[in-house]
Amino acid sequence: MSGRIFALVGPSGVGKDSLLAEAAARVPGLYVVQRVVTRAPGAGGEPCLAVSEARFDEMLAEGGFALHWGAHGLRYGIRRSELAARAQGRPVVFNGSRGALEQAAGALPELEVLHVTTRPEVLAERLAARGRESATEITARLSRAALPLPAGLKVHEIDNSGPLDVAADRLVALLQPVRA
Repeated sequence: MSGRIFALVGPSGVGKDSLLAEAAARVPGLYVVQRVVTRAPGAGGEPCLAVSEARFDEMLAEGGFALHWGAHGLRYGIRRSELAARAQGRPVVFNGSRGALEQAAGALPELEVLHVTTRPEVLAERLAARGRESATEITARLSRAALPLPAGLKVHEIDNSGPLDVAADRLVALLQPVRA
C-alpha cells in the first residue's frame, strides 16, 4: 500500500512551518520532506538542505528532483529520495508552492493539496511582525495571496487565522489515513 502525498501551500507568513511542526509531532509515521533550497546555510527559515546555485544545477542535471521551482529569488527542489516513505505506506507532506502545483500534480497525479489561508489583516500583521519586508512588499504579497489555485486539484482548505492548535487539529485530521 502506498502512502498519501500532500503539498502544503499558502502565502508566506500564513504559518505553514508552524503547522508542519505540529503535525509532525502529532501524526505517527508522518514523513515531512526536507526541501533543497538555494540559500546560505544558517540563513534561517525552515529546516532545509541549503545548497549553492551550482549544486542545485548539478542535482537537477543528475535527475535528483521529483519537483523543482523558483520563487522569491530562490530555487526549491523536492528530491526523489524524499518521497520513498510512501512505499512504506507512510503519509508524506512537503512545503510546496502554489505556483508549482500544476507541475506537482503532473508528476504526482494522486497529490492532495493542503491550502493554508488566513484573513488578509492577520497575514499583514504577521508579515509586518517578521520585519523582513517593506510595506510595499507586504502589499504585493497580500495581492498574490488572493490568487486562486489551479483548477482540477484535490484541495483541502485550512484556515489559520485563529489559534494554531485549531488549524493544527484540522491538518492532523486531513493527514490521518482514509478509513473505509
